[in-house]
Amino acid sequence: MNAIIGFIEKGRPFFNKLAGNAYLQSIRDGFLTAMPAILFSSIFILCAALPEVFGFTLPEGISSWLWRVYNLSMGIVGILVAATTARALAENFQRKMPQGMTINIVSVMLASITGFLMLAVTEIDGGIDVTYLGTKGLLCSFISAFIAANMYKFCTLKNITIKMPPEVPGVISNVFKNVFPYSFSVLCCVVIDLIINQILGVRFAESLILMFSPLFQAADSYFGLGLIAGAMAFFWFLGIHGPSIVEPAVAAAIYANVETNLMLVQNGEHASNALTVGFNNFIACLGGTGCTLVVPFLLMWMCKSKQLKAVGKASFLPCIFGVNEPVLFAAPMVLNPYFFVPFLLAPIANAWVFKFFVDVLQMNSFIYVLPWATPAPIGIFLGTGMAPLSLLLVLALIALDVVIYLPFVKAYDANLLAEEANSQQEEPNTIEESKPSLEKSEIDPLNVLVLCVGAGTSAMFANAVNKGAEIKDLPVKAQAEAFGGHTGVLSEVQLVVLSPQVQSRYDEIKADADRYGIKVIKTKGAQYIGLTKDPEGAVDFVVNQANTKEE
Repeated sequence: MNAIIGFIEKGRPFFNKLAGNAYLQSIRDGFLTAMPAILFSSIFILCAALPEVFGFTLPEGISSWLWRVYNLSMGIVGILVAATTARALAENFQRKMPQGMTINIVSVMLASITGFLMLAVTEIDGGIDVTYLGTKGLLCSFISAFIAANMYKFCTLKNITIKMPPEVPGVISNVFKNVFPYSFSVLCCVVIDLIINQILGVRFAESLILMFSPLFQAADSYFGLGLIAGAMAFFWFLGIHGPSIVEPAVAAAIYANVETNLMLVQNGEHASNALTVGFNNFIACLGGTGCTLVVPFLLMWMCKSKQLKAVGKASFLPCIFGVNEPVLFAAPMVLNPYFFVPFLLAPIANAWVFKFFVDVLQMNSFIYVLPWATPAPIGIFLGTGMAPLSLLLVLALIALDVVIYLPFVKAYDANLLAEEANSQQEEPNTIEESKPSLEKSEIDPLNVLVLCVGAGTSAMFANAVNKGAEIKDLPVKAQAEAFGGHTGVLSEVQLVVLSPQVQSRYDEIKADADRYGIKVIKTKGAQYIGLTKDPEGAVDFVVNQANTKEE
């Protein structure tokens, strides 16, 4: 098994490069930025639909108002994602532009929105068809965003612009500067739609749906669901944030299928699309990638090793809310041969059991989008519209994951027990050397930014730093952000700490930080998780890193 792990680890540079792909990253970051609107709309649809589960019908006026809010938020998510994805990609390009050359990010967003409308909208009598402005138009969102960002990059590098005399104010000059890239971006989308319409007789957005339907159907099969779940776990086993690679490839499908399922239920039909946001968050990642919800409890209740018991106690609460880095890096599970098989097998098995419940037992699939940090059992129950069978599904998944993980946990526990026994024999009466304590007068005020993918573990680390600073009365303050939300606060900090999840994006973050002369440091998995539980150690760590010169 160690040989297999070693062989797999040799491919890590390639997978890190894949995780750093600008287009995959822009799709993921675009969705993260648009997520408040998606969750906002879901609140209103929950309010509109859940009363019917209990046989209560809302007054027509209230119901219509709730649906209106939903339709005018989720119904235009394609437009929102066109803008946010274009922004993410343009910012990625901007980091690599020669000094003195800048891309107008706002103008890129406007060009992407206009291009999206050219690709997705069909005129009808008295107005437009809005079918593809929502989740059905997400593929068009990506295409318009890619076209706009690349066109602005090309025009900026080639200096294709309308040059104005020096006497013209800068604000007016910038307007003319963006005319060519904006025009080229929109016209490119117009030409694409025109060609497709002439050849196929349908608008571009509809042609994409027809083209990708077989692929989406294949992804919704037992094989497809297992592949998606297994791939996310495989990448995370290497220490690379798996959803960052896998989810962009199926992003259009998982959001469109939720809306389709909701419409099916509203029409009295079966919500049959298994591949949804809820599938990714609560089935394939039950308690976090690798389906680790049961692992901390097995470590606490079934293990004798002091290390594993301590890890279980420290990680069970975060795992309940889908933050499983404490157990991934503290056990550790990442790149640990003992956990390779269950880490991949549990998500695949969960995916197949869920598909069985949907296809054979006719349980409704997910019809609502809930925050990823919702405890998975609650997310499954609410996300499926309180389907009674979902309660049985939760029990079945937990039992299945226990059966899969238990033998490997016990084997690893036995190995650690032997190591702990040998350690006690070899090092009796060892005394830990005390570290010198930092004094308030010795350091300057320090603001620290901690970054991870979803602001889960970064919040734990930042809280530890702040608590340690309070205990030791040091002028240190830390804040947590998800990647993508960091650019707006970089000017306020002196140090950036990267969690293991985002280290594949080190070059981008470093490029952003270099503009402000800010130091960026990486952390190792066990070290990072250990410091989240050691406030004084966490504050000492960031202060020492801030005062250490970069090589």
